[in-house]
Amino acid sequence: MKKLVKDALYSLEEYSNLRTEFRAKVRAHKENRIVRIGENVSLHFEDYLTMHYQVQEMLRAEKIFDSAAIMEEIEAYNPLIPDGKNWKATMMIQFDKVEDRVAALAEMIGIETATWVQVDGFDKVFPIANEDLERETEEKTSSVHFLRFELSDAMVAAVKQAAAINMGVDHAAYTKACTPIADNIRASLADDLN
Repeated sequence: MKKLVKDALYSLEEYSNLRTEFRAKVRAHKENRIVRIGENVSLHFEDYLTMHYQVQEMLRAEKIFDSAAIMEEIEAYNPLIPDGKNWKATMMIQFDKVEDRVAALAEMIGIETATWVQVDGFDKVFPIANEDLERETEEKTSSVHFLRFELSDAMVAAVKQAAAINMGVDHAAYTKACTPIADNIRASLADDLN
């Protein structure tokens, strides 16, 4: 999977002109990359396009045009692009009411490592979580986690041959599964395995 390079980014002026169209393209792309696990947890699978968008939005929001600062953004987001043998996801834990979220996050400590993906016919794969920084305390977990699911060569081959993919969470406070994930999402995630 290719990584972001400075020459692939739009200048602030170019991005301003292209932003509406680019955002629509990314929004449509993301629809095929979100897996909802129950009502409160979703996995947003990242790739080159989602990270390109994230970097462009950061450059725009912070009005970054300095070359060194642009490279810092690229270096921060490139690790979230899968490398052909893994999936990388942003895990979101969401509740409509603030008080429900606060109570749930106190009960869900460790949920990020209890989340799994499973290629049909293989064992569950649990993630390497939050490699960038610690996202929980003794009192609560975060509502956002970054997950990396490493796949074996046999799993990659099976996905490329259209094996079903299952996902879920096995945590005492939240046990839900999506088995199997939708075909459009399965096909999009298969594209990450090159």
